[in-house]
Amino acid sequence: MVTLSILDQSPISNGSTAAEALRNTIDLAKHAERLGYQRYWLAEHHNTHSFAGSAPEVMIAAVAAATEKINVGSAGIMLPHYSPLKVAELFRLLETLYPGRIDLGLGRAPGSDQRTARALQPGPQAYPIDVFPQQVELLIQFLEDSTGLGGESGGFPVGHPYTGIHATPRGPGLPNMWMLGSGGDGAIHAAQQGMAYCFAHFINQDAGVAPLELYRRNFKPSRQLSSPHGSIGVSVTVGATEEDARRLSAPRNLWVLHLLQNRAGAFPSLEEALAYNFSEEEKVMLRAIEKRGIVGTPEQVRGKLLALGQEYGVDDFVILTITHDHADRVKSYELLADAFGLTA
Repeated sequence: MVTLSILDQSPISNGSTAAEALRNTIDLAKHAERLGYQRYWLAEHHNTHSFAGSAPEVMIAAVAAATEKINVGSAGIMLPHYSPLKVAELFRLLETLYPGRIDLGLGRAPGSDQRTARALQPGPQAYPIDVFPQQVELLIQFLEDSTGLGGESGGFPVGHPYTGIHATPRGPGLPNMWMLGSGGDGAIHAAQQGMAYCFAHFINQDAGVAPLELYRRNFKPSRQLSSPHGSIGVSVTVGATEEDARRLSAPRNLWVLHLLQNRAGAFPSLEEALAYNFSEEEKVMLRAIEKRGIVGTPEQVRGKLLALGQEYGVDDFVILTITHDHADRVKSYELLADAFGLTA
């Protein structure tokens, strides 16, 4: 059975505002629940004119409050910016407010440029990237302890600096934990910690199936997961006709081009994208960009997703759709849900 979920980066369209982008996020989440999508994930980006979602933990609370049943989570919390205990407490609180509905997706990418990453560092010294596995392990220990699994020692052995420290509020239930990645490192971290793994195909489709194969081959069962569970994040645009879909994807393609040229801003309008005068070099870049996503009619997209799932060995897809107009984005997700026969 195919599972479809949504990744929302809260894109800011040219001529619009961040406030409107966040309102669109909440509106789209309501549609997602009505349409039968499994999960609704919020991204983390910093120091950007393109996305409004700098704090997924805040948006998770807002989206969960505006919906009733759909799982809501982060995609992701960029853990090197934060202390494991603080993240554990944030998601313990969310799990307490919305039991059984919270997903905690983790990443180690900065979600920003390097200067911004330094400004985000949690103290005089940033966490070096090589301690990321230890951060994840600490986070899991704090979360599991919060349910009572760790006893009064706090889940840490006697003599450990954190013995007796608990992530509060304590109580039953844990957020569903995911590792997000666009290469082999994330896959290995997910496998070693016994976490579900979502591969960001929309970022690095050149990696092919290798990350998921690496994940499955090295997976170690955990309290949360007894066997590997893989997913892929895919860029998708659906239109009533193939021509409509290609037109709707033009603003995002132009934005990606500008991103690669280090001049990304708000997402251009359809008129701007269609009127843009591409240089010969940019035309070559555009053709490569167009191959990074799946674009077409509902049946075309359904067929391509199923083929991709068969290639990668997954039946779980996290769909990223960005259009200039919010109504077009909602419609794209509606057409995709209809193509797969989703039900609320």
